[in-house]
Amino acid sequence: MGLNSLRQSAGCVLAVLLYLFSVSALAVDEPKPLKLTTTADHSKFKELQREFQSGPEVTKACLTCHTEAAGQIHRTKHWKWEHLNPDSGQTLGKKHILNNFCISIASNYSACTSCHIGYGWKDANFDFSVKENVDCLVCHDTTGIYKKPPGLAGNPVIKDMELPPGSGKIVKGIDITKVAQKVGKSSRDTCGACHFFGGGGDAVKHGDLDSSMAAPDRELDVHMDATGLDFTCATCHKTSSHDVAGSRYTPTAMDKGGAHIRGKEDNSNPATCVSCHGNGPHKKEERLNQHATKVACQTCHIPAFARGGVATKMNWDWSTAGERDAEGKQVVRKDDKGRVIYESRKGTFTLGENVKPEYFWFNGDVNYTLVTDKIEKSEGVIRINWLGGSPTDGKSLIWPVKVFRGSQPFDPINKTLVKPHTAGNDDTGYWKNLVWDKAVEAGMKDAGLPFSGQVDFVKTEMFWPITHMVAPKENALACVECHSKNGRLTGIQGVYIPGRDANKLIDTIGWGIALLALLGSLGHGLMLIAARRKHQGE
Repeated sequence: MGLNSLRQSAGCVLAVLLYLFSVSALAVDEPKPLKLTTTADHSKFKELQREFQSGPEVTKACLTCHTEAAGQIHRTKHWKWEHLNPDSGQTLGKKHILNNFCISIASNYSACTSCHIGYGWKDANFDFSVKENVDCLVCHDTTGIYKKPPGLAGNPVIKDMELPPGSGKIVKGIDITKVAQKVGKSSRDTCGACHFFGGGGDAVKHGDLDSSMAAPDRELDVHMDATGLDFTCATCHKTSSHDVAGSRYTPTAMDKGGAHIRGKEDNSNPATCVSCHGNGPHKKEERLNQHATKVACQTCHIPAFARGGVATKMNWDWSTAGERDAEGKQVVRKDDKGRVIYESRKGTFTLGENVKPEYFWFNGDVNYTLVTDKIEKSEGVIRINWLGGSPTDGKSLIWPVKVFRGSQPFDPINKTLVKPHTAGNDDTGYWKNLVWDKAVEAGMKDAGLPFSGQVDFVKTEMFWPITHMVAPKENALACVECHSKNGRLTGIQGVYIPGRDANKLIDTIGWGIALLALLGSLGHGLMLIAARRKHQGE
């Protein structure tokens, strides 16, 4: 090989080496991929790099770093299921109140507490002080595989098991270690796992919260639009020390505080419309801001609920429950869309989609009929809860409401509503034996309350203010929806609504002004004609 050939070969080798060196240098300088939604990759934490056999084991590992988290959780209404209303003095919360869908958690803990943010609440003796009982994963799972089936007192299925026992149905266990290593911020999915399915199924109790809100489009909810603003629940329900803002027991009906400003001390509710939009949100049509002094934002901007293709329950009639077929088996009936409208263990349901709300004055006060309160069937419909408000108290706005109606058991001798044992897989559980007196006796005994031994049924209703499924502004209610004889606000009293109300004096003045305007126009026209003719005559 000649000298020139050697030089060429050496040059080629040198060029290749220089190229490889430059590529290597570039590779070192390139930034590594980052997870921008969290500051920590939990799969790298030594405490989580082992196999977990239970939820409390995971929590114990979490608390080695998040040392104050359990104590914070223990102070919240999500943990205690208890709330003391400072105005009415009533002790409320899921632990105490009744409803007209699943009725009560007393004696039904193992089923109901599948939506508790803890482990092991199977009876009234649950220890709320144990830190390891807190369920970190239920709010912070990002895998989508974490489930807590009813009947297990808030525990997940770690290993394959038959559930319910004796049913022959096998529930697959989840990889709880994988879930623990993939925790992150709360999401619509984690909040929705309970709040979309409250009351025993999808869209049962809330008309504005159901599975369609997991990834809604703009038409369904302009804020939570999955391809738009993509709000999560926590975007509005700002959390401090694990305490989530907003309460259905003491809600904010009228927010006079204006928009929240960073750095300004503010103890008001951050989950209101005003907290972001202020008290004068209509910039181009300021006249609408005058409406906002009497009308809640939701009234115009949520034209209907249950708009996402999931029907909500509007009526639940327990008095029709108990039917069996010719073979003595329980019955299930569905409508032509495949939706359950009757179950032997629960009774008859009425469903609704694209439902127009009912409207009421609301000032934020919510009172409840408790199990210790005396009721009379002759009074007609018993309100499980009712909304305070009037057109003159200076605190009320006209709000959209889902009114959940039904019929449920009560004690005609003691004259109280009752807490039946429904969900138990035992001889006294109504869902299994369909015997009311045994179910009510067991439930009232668990609650430490008297029961006469007799069961009758009374009609009831509950009021649920509507705050979700906010439509885009172009889909807000048109004026004629309310300003007409048979408009949406027909039942609202104490305020004059043009187009709806007849007032002789106002109508006379209005017609007089219209007549004068017409005469003025005619007179002006005649004067123009006369002037033109005079001009032509000259």
